[in-house]
Amino acid sequence: MKIRIKPLLLALCTLPLLALADETPPQPNPDPWESFNRKVFAFNDFADRYFLKPVAKGYDTVTPQFLENGIHNMFANLGEVSDILNSLLQAKFKNSAISGGRLLLNSTVGLFGFFDVASKVGWQSQDEDFGQTLGHWGVGPGPYVVLPFLGPRTVRDGFGNIADVYTDPLPYVVEDVPTRNQLYALRIVDSRAQLLKAEELVSGDRYIFMRDAYLQRRQFLINDGVVQDTFGEDEDFDEGEQDKGEQDKGEQK
Repeated sequence: MKIRIKPLLLALCTLPLLALADETPPQPNPDPWESFNRKVFAFNDFADRYFLKPVAKGYDTVTPQFLENGIHNMFANLGEVSDILNSLLQAKFKNSAISGGRLLLNSTVGLFGFFDVASKVGWQSQDEDFGQTLGHWGVGPGPYVVLPFLGPRTVRDGFGNIADVYTDPLPYVVEDVPTRNQLYALRIVDSRAQLLKAEELVSGDRYIFMRDAYLQRRQFLINDGVVQDTFGEDEDFDEGEQDKGEQDKGEQK
């Protein structure tokens, strides 16, 4: 005797299995301290709006563009030391060599980094820090946190910043404490001035926008610019293949 199972009964029996198959594990919340972070963000935003931003705008207004660029380049040149060390810690020996070449070339031909000569010859900045090194070693980012005056971080980046303080060459090359503090202040104002135009893109909830932008930027840096983009997977081809396809269509015509 043949036993037949009706299609409807079979479908009802398999629905729970399909539900389990499609179930994906919940993603961890990157911002479990949002309530606290929003309060600190509001404090930082107030301090920035009524103090740091006006100072940065004044600095940007009165400083000639070539001088502002040169000052920014000099601070960036000091950052090459961190790029060298963290590239070595991540076994990125080529990047470390590039950063070393940039430091040597810009510090000499570029007049202590005032002119970014290295970029002109194709040696681009590698932009590495100890937070990225920890990520390369497999340390998870941990929760997102906003620190007073320091701004957005992850727990991993916060600990990484401690190491970055010791690799900052400024305290070692400038022994006079008042002069050093003035340079620290100038670096902060310069960094804020660089963001004046970028902040025009901020829209909607400022907290959410800044948080997502920070987390995406850090992920981009830790992955060395390699991001997973599932949009248009079926159209995954390079410009050369596209040109070849257009050429084939032309020949067919």
